Order: sequence, then structure tokens, then C-alpha cells
Amino acid sequence: MNGRRAALPGRQRGITLIVGLIMLVLLLLMGVSAFNLTRNNAAITANMQNRQEAVNAAMQATEQVISKTQFIETPENAMPGGCGTNQSCFDVNGDGSDDITVTLTPQPCIKKIQIIKNASLDLTEPDDQVCAQGVTQNLGVAGATTGDSLCAESVWEINASASDPTTQAAATVTTGVAVRVPADNAVDATKACS
Repeated sequence: MNGRRAALPGRQRGITLIVGLIMLVLLLLMGVSAFNLTRNNAAITANMQNRQEAVNAAMQATEQVISKTQFIETPENAMPGGCGTNQSCFDVNGDGSDDITVTLTPQPCIKKIQIIKNASLDLTEPDDQVCAQGVTQNLGVAGATTGDSLCAESVWEINASASDPTTQAAATVTTGVAVRVPADNAVDATKACS
């Protein structure tokens, strides 16, 4: 019996080595998988951050356009002083060079316009008084019976497309804004959306 017992531990040592190597390979595979998963998650997070920066730049550009009335007068040059015609450039990482370019494409345009009737004006409001000035109702004069004021309510569409050539991030933001404009703009077909 002593001879048999001496033979068993030798066999067990070889199996232990093989089991140990298999466990080591499994641990290595788990480590590699965890590393790849972490790397992929970091890449996804970076892509989401780059896209959000592009969205933020596009929104900031539309806010700059809306804050001035230049887009009403000259939609083809709605962002003066930008980095190009209807363009604005943004440095998002603070290194002093522009990272994201936002382009208004197509240029701001009128989606809807409606002449304000004199009857709907509140002449106690200064903005409404301007619309009623100079309007007289003379029968027999062309257009005198329409009841139209000098103003119109317009809805403008502003599309801003942002792109970052380094990260390939891109985003488009569409904003609508209601603006009171002179009634003459109602007949300006060059400012209407196609």
C-alpha cells in the first residue's frame, strides 16, 4: 500500500500544474476583456463629449444670431465678424486655436409671415403704436380696406451645422424664432425658406 500512495502525489502535481496554467490563462483573458471594455467605454464617452461640444457650439451660434437683428436685414451675412460668411469658430479646449466651425446652412429664412391687422393692435403698447403710425383708412385708396398694419409677425428658421475636423464630431441644431418685422418683408421672396 505504501507503494501506491507514493505514486498518487506525483500524478496530482502534474494535474495541479495544468489546472494552474488553465486558471492563469482564464485570468489573463478576463483581464484583457476588462481592459478592452474599459477602453471601449472611454472611447464612447469621448465621442459623446465631442458631439455634445458640437451641439453646444451650434446652439451658442444660433443664440448669437438671434440676439441681434442682423439676420432679418441680411440673412446671407447673419454672423458678422465670424471666421467666414455665416460662420463662427469656437475654441472648446482653451488652447487658443479654433476647434469647431459652425455654419448657418441654409441661411436664416422666413418660414411663416402674417400681416398684423390694425384691429388687433394695442395702441397703449409702444411696439404696437409703431405699427399703426401712418395708417389711414381712406375709402377708394387701393389697400385701404384691408385693415393691415405696417407690421407682420414672422417665424424664422435658423439652421446651424457644427463640425470638428479633428474628432469628426458633427451636429446640426435647428431653431425657430418669432420676430415682428415690417410688413414689407412679407413680400420679400428672397428671405422665404425654399
